[in-house]
Amino acid sequence: MKVGFIGLGTMGRHMAAHLQSAGYDLVVHDARPEAAGPHIDNGALWADGPAAVAAATDVVFTSLPGPAEVEAVALGEGGLVEGLRPGSAYLDLSTNSPTVVRRIHEALAPAGVDVLDAPVSGGPGGARSRRLAVWVGGDEAAFERWRPVIDAFSDQPYYVGPIGAGSVAKLVHNCAGYVLQAALAEVFTMGVKAGVEPAALWQAVRHGANGRRRTFDGLADQFLPGRYDPAAFALRLAHKDVALATALGREMSVPMRLANLTLEEMTEALNRGWADRDSRVAMLLQTERAGVDIEVPDEAIRAVLEADPRR
Repeated sequence: MKVGFIGLGTMGRHMAAHLQSAGYDLVVHDARPEAAGPHIDNGALWADGPAAVAAATDVVFTSLPGPAEVEAVALGEGGLVEGLRPGSAYLDLSTNSPTVVRRIHEALAPAGVDVLDAPVSGGPGGARSRRLAVWVGGDEAAFERWRPVIDAFSDQPYYVGPIGAGSVAKLVHNCAGYVLQAALAEVFTMGVKAGVEPAALWQAVRHGANGRRRTFDGLADQFLPGRYDPAAFALRLAHKDVALATALGREMSVPMRLANLTLEEMTEALNRGWADRDSRVAMLLQTERAGVDIEVPDEAIRAVLEADPRR
C-alpha cells in the first residue's frame, strides 16, 4: 500500500515517520520542500502537489494548520480532488471545522473516495512517541478498513460517529482545556496573592478530589445520566464555597471573571429551588439554553468505564 502525507510540520513529520517505520511506501508533499528531507532520505518519494500525491497513493493524510489550508489542498486547483480514485481514501488529521470537513466529504464521497475526519490529540510529544489519540468521523466500515494504517502512528484510534464527529470531539476537548486553563490561572493568582506559595498550592490541590481524577470522568456521575438526586454534594454548599472564593478574590483585588460567572449560574440554580440537589444541577441551565437533552443510559456509561477503567 502506498500512503500519501501532506503537511510535515510539528505533528505531521512524526506521524509520517511512523508510517515509514511501519513499512508503508510514502509519498510526501509540504509547502516547504526542505521539511520532507528526512523522509526522502528514508526512502519517501516527493510529489509536486496534492493532486500528484493522490494519484500516486491509495490513502492520503493531511496535517495542516487549519480549515482554509485543508479546503485548498483537498478541493482547490491542483488539489486532491484531481487525483483521488474510486476506492482510495482521504483522512484529515488537522484540527478542522466540521462544516469544512462535511463539504469535502460531499465533494469526494460520490466519486467512491472514503473521506474521514481524524483529528489527533497528544501534542508533538505524543506524535513522536505514538501515544496519540485519533478521533474519527465518517463511515464506520471505512474507519475499520483504514484502521491498520492509522495504527501505525496512533495507540488510541477511536470511532466517534458520522462525518464531522471527530472534529466536533476535538473542538470540545481543546476548548474545554483552554477554558480550564483560564480558570486555573484565575484561582491560582487568587491563592498566591492570598499568601500561599505557588508550588505548595499546586502540591496541595493535586491531592484534592479534582486533582485525583481525570478531567472528564466527573461527567459520568450526574451530568451524563441526567440524575441529580440524591445529592453527592449539595448545590447550597457548593454555592457557599464559590461565594467564599470570589469574596477572597475581591479582598485581594484579583479579577475573577469566570468564578463570578459560575457563582451567577449557581445562584440562578438556587433560585430554581435546587438548593438540596447535587451541585452539578447548575449544568442543567446550559442544556436548557442549548436546547439539548442529555441522558445516557447507565449501561452505556458502565461499558465505557469498564473498557477504560482509569478513574
